[in-house]
Amino acid sequence: MARAPFEIAGVQVKPGTRVTVEVPVAKLYTHTPLHIPVEVVHGRRDGPVLMVCGAIHGDEINGVEIIRRVLKNGALRHLRGTLVAVPIVNIFGFVQRTRYLPDRRDLNRCFPGSESGSLGGRIAYLLRTQIMENVTHIIDLHTGAIHRFNLPQIRAELKNPETSRMADAFGAPIIINAGLREGSLRAYADSLDIPVITFEGGEALRFDDVVIASGVKGIIRVMRELEMVPAKKGPKAPKKRSETAANSQWVRADMDGIMRPVASLGQKVRKGQKLAMVADPFGETEVAITSPCSGIVICVNNLPLVNEGEAIYHIARFDELGEAEKAMDYFRSSFESEVSEDAVVPVHPWDELQK
Repeated sequence: MARAPFEIAGVQVKPGTRVTVEVPVAKLYTHTPLHIPVEVVHGRRDGPVLMVCGAIHGDEINGVEIIRRVLKNGALRHLRGTLVAVPIVNIFGFVQRTRYLPDRRDLNRCFPGSESGSLGGRIAYLLRTQIMENVTHIIDLHTGAIHRFNLPQIRAELKNPETSRMADAFGAPIIINAGLREGSLRAYADSLDIPVITFEGGEALRFDDVVIASGVKGIIRVMRELEMVPAKKGPKAPKKRSETAANSQWVRADMDGIMRPVASLGQKVRKGQKLAMVADPFGETEVAITSPCSGIVICVNNLPLVNEGEAIYHIARFDELGEAEKAMDYFRSSFESEVSEDAVVPVHPWDELQK
């Protein structure tokens, strides 16, 4: 019996085909229409419906490139189920190179949305009614904020066994068991019992090929775990590539000034270890910023100019720090092979990863 077509935004996609669907979202002041572009790859055989989306924050552009590369992956020729790829959710923010919508709302705090609500509420409503309606699994792609670089990591509510399975399969070195934020896509999906994971990596408005390649590999690994694409031939990678953090803590500047970082992204640090120095422009006052706990550095602030109270480091804590260090060692040893041959930018100089 032939598989039924997949319907999205009123468009029928036949089995064994891929179609780009332009979902009307709004108009600019100039009366120019805007659309959310969606690529649907509908396999010939039944299986999960996986939505992979990026740029729900318009300046978080690594996800756009991750999705482009996933869509080029040869494994999709043998797809079982359906892949719904939404590279640019926040089309307004993407065009303006900003995190937010024109009214300064965060689209990822607008779910489930409303047909007659704010612009963010209307876009969220459109996404869930026109695009997400038949989805069974979700991978949401993010980066750090502007000037903040995130180590590749998965954030998920791990109480759902299927979500936990996806998080483990993705293979990022660190998993954060993160609570749900009201109004987020993740919280809305969880309320419908749709397993969803968030991939974080890199920083806003910057491509990083290690992060991009890791994201592509992670999505394909999840698709293999869901039996959407065939298993990889050859030697199997270690079953456990990741370690789950017990919690995490931000480290903030104790004074205004110019920061000189000491600790690197992905580095293991001990409680009391120096992370950075902050000094005034004349060097008369200088303060060491130390780690409040032992853990792994999962985010660094790349902007040297800091205000008192500004977040400059993010440290993930672990019950077994040694196991987290092993996960980082595995990532360090494999990241060179993760870099795609069609890299569009030089690899980020992660000093700690290249030791």
